[in-house]
Amino acid sequence: MNNAQTHLKMGYVWTICLVAACGGLLFGYDWVVIGGAKPFYEAYFSITDPAQSGWAMSSALVGCVFGALASGWCADKFGRKIPLIIAAALFTLSAWGTALAGSFDLFVAWRIVGGLGIGLASALSPMYIAEISPAAQRGRFVAVNQLTIVIGVLAAQLVNLAIAKPVATSATLAEISASWNGQVGWRWMFGSGVVPALAFLILMFFVPESPRWLVRVGKSQRAHQMLMRIGNQRYADETIRDIEQTLSKDTQKSLLVRAVAAQSSPDHCDGYGAGNVPAVVRY
Repeated sequence: MNNAQTHLKMGYVWTICLVAACGGLLFGYDWVVIGGAKPFYEAYFSITDPAQSGWAMSSALVGCVFGALASGWCADKFGRKIPLIIAAALFTLSAWGTALAGSFDLFVAWRIVGGLGIGLASALSPMYIAEISPAAQRGRFVAVNQLTIVIGVLAAQLVNLAIAKPVATSATLAEISASWNGQVGWRWMFGSGVVPALAFLILMFFVPESPRWLVRVGKSQRAHQMLMRIGNQRYADETIRDIEQTLSKDTQKSLLVRAVAAQSSPDHCDGYGAGNVPAVVRY
């Protein structure tokens, strides 16, 4: 495919991958923004119990776990684009809801919602980028997702620095709670996440679906049309053929694993069972 790749529209590929990599940016942003807001929302909600403080910090990770676990099923069922749109919507709602939370329970609930979005995006963004980018440059494009995580971390630090006002080191919890930081500042820190999340949400509507998923669900013509926007006829034909061969190999491996598993099941074992372990010992 070397000759075909000289005709690639790399600007278009970069645009698609940068949009998808916003999922990594949101991951890094959310990871850090809570650190700057912590002293102020803790004062606002009168959090003094270490367990409650830890729950506030880690609640988003609970959502991340479930989001990541659901990402594979969502990607197979709905493609890569729709779950990424859902992830962006969840993060947008989370940033807005957390900023407006009037109780600790609502604060935690919205953090979990955001975690679901981050879990989805952290798994699907690099997957989508890998499937949309040309094979020869795939590593370079996937690395962009890691770069945007770091950019998100830096952006959150700068936003926290810009929003927070100086606080006396001798300030009490009540004084911090009554201050601008304790009443408004921490809300702006979380609310600022709406900007990148909403941008991600809107831009995702303008990127194409993964060609691999389209071929997998029998929509090869749509995949071919999408690949023609990246390269020429030869590039599209060869990429479709490569995808079909890869999917065929994956199917064969899956069938082989199932066959081996079936042969190893108790119903298919003789007196000595699988692995020459006597059945009486195994049971």
